[in-house]
Amino acid sequence: MLVRLQSTIGRDDLIEQMVLLPEPEKNSSIQGSTTKPVNLIVAYDASPKSHTALDIAFWIAHQTRLATNTQVTVQAVYVVADKQKSQYTDISSFSRNLTPLECPTSNVSKSVTPVLTQPKLTVIAPNLQEKSLAVIQQADQILWQARSLAEEWQGSFKSHLRFGSIATELKKVVELETADILFIGCRSIEHPIIRALGSDFPCAVLGIPSGIEE
Repeated sequence: MLVRLQSTIGRDDLIEQMVLLPEPEKNSSIQGSTTKPVNLIVAYDASPKSHTALDIAFWIAHQTRLATNTQVTVQAVYVVADKQKSQYTDISSFSRNLTPLECPTSNVSKSVTPVLTQPKLTVIAPNLQEKSLAVIQQADQILWQARSLAEEWQGSFKSHLRFGSIATELKKVVELETADILFIGCRSIEHPIIRALGSDFPCAVLGIPSGIEE
């Protein structure tokens, strides 16, 4: 799919630029399978680079479905980092009540339900402080942007809201969803998040190539 992407946009350096962490050897035996559902995880925070990473993931998912008729799900993960979490002690317990938003391929264009709604916030967590609510609402807005892009691509989509260390929570979601690829909106293996993921990460990690988001 990366080779196909290279050809589409007229670049011959995408693979060497985008592969920040290679696929573990333990997964090499399933590379040839076209029947196993594919899960693509995207670290998303509504920044331009994370938006580019999400767009690339949807493009690859679309092309994979066309070429192999394989079920592909793109999942956006937004992590409220430790430094923010420490300011809002109530949202940790509230987050345990959240479930991922799922938009099946056939129904994605009809999905208009927000990730979180004010009635849920009122009923499930009536004691949340105003600032805690603001954090949740901001997260809802960010994941809504990701869902809007999913609707454009007419693809299967889920979103996750997590709290804690970005690298730790991304790894948890990757393991939970048995992800094939994690997309991150950065370009270098020296990026702090890539360093934090470690060399034994359970799936390949792809970044974005220089110049593709301009």
